[in-house]
Amino acid sequence: MNNMEKNAKIYIAGHTGLVGSAITKTLKNKGYTNLLTRDMSQLDLTNQAEVKAFFEQEKPEYVILAAAKVGGVIANNTYRGEFIYLNLMIQNNVIHHAYLNGVKKLLFLGSTCIYPREAPQPMKEEYLLTGPLEYTNEPYAIAKIAGMKLCESYNIQYGTNFIAVMPTNLYGPNDNFDLEKSHVLPALLRKIHLGKCLENNDWDAISKDLNTYPIEGVDGSKEEKEILSVLGKYGVTKENNQVKVEIWGTGRPMREFMYSEDMAAACVFMMEHVDINQINGFTPEPIDPKDPRKIHFVNIGTGKEISIKGLAEKIKEALNYRGEIYFNTEKPDGTMRKLTNVDLLNGLGFKHSIELTQGIDLMYNAYLSKQT
Repeated sequence: MNNMEKNAKIYIAGHTGLVGSAITKTLKNKGYTNLLTRDMSQLDLTNQAEVKAFFEQEKPEYVILAAAKVGGVIANNTYRGEFIYLNLMIQNNVIHHAYLNGVKKLLFLGSTCIYPREAPQPMKEEYLLTGPLEYTNEPYAIAKIAGMKLCESYNIQYGTNFIAVMPTNLYGPNDNFDLEKSHVLPALLRKIHLGKCLENNDWDAISKDLNTYPIEGVDGSKEEKEILSVLGKYGVTKENNQVKVEIWGTGRPMREFMYSEDMAAACVFMMEHVDINQINGFTPEPIDPKDPRKIHFVNIGTGKEISIKGLAEKIKEALNYRGEIYFNTEKPDGTMRKLTNVDLLNGLGFKHSIELTQGIDLMYNAYLSKQT
């Protein structure tokens, strides 16, 4: 039963990001007319006084918390202090002031990196906190676990309706294509696109790409030699008319990917149809430490996986790239398998609709449309 009115005031924190923009678009498409957004220059979510004033003035009825400091493995490992501090501040401020101002329902977006490094596969919700985390992104994971536990604790103590969801690896039209910071799928898509451009000697397309997304300050106005040098640094090379795209690791790790608009549809479904007391194992009473683990959050994914090698081949085929893909086995693989168990999500009534092949085509068309 959907008790969220079409004119209800819904605040989307992080509306410009991959997830937030997809959720905003989905809500608009479903006829929601009173969406509340603020960019970082208008509202600093790490500033408690600003968040307090915003909630007291605007009084949103519903909140979707998609704002976060995010990045890939290198960024997570390098900016450890930023990742834990900024995420804790954002979550604490938004969740606490949502409670103080009587928000009817809040949806908090976590990440599957919350699960133990050696979690059994596929990962069920009850595996949370059953083992050590992956050290490279531990600060981010701990911040996200804290956000989930904040929702859980407020539900138990204050009777709030705060739901946390754990999205799998996402990709989509508003993704981050910065090769220094992007996740695996957008990075592969861009590298293979650039490889295809080199293969075709299409310097106009390479210039457009670099003008849209400069690499280390190198844009399309630079000399070919400088462009080839920076592309080579990120594993896109051309020697003797042979083009190669380098990928880190063996290509064997398995990953699950979900199209951002499918993820957005799942989030809106949760806001419309699921209350915290419908989630398996929820109890409104304080939990006895001796009780079995209770579940206050839901995995969001496809329940399907593909190897990094398989993903690269899929993108190669979609883009019609004929050159070589080279796996640099001296580079790390990362976690070998990360697959969500989506039985709970499916049981609540939601299933994804966009498969990977279609999603890659949609993403590539969106990527090209941004290049002018």
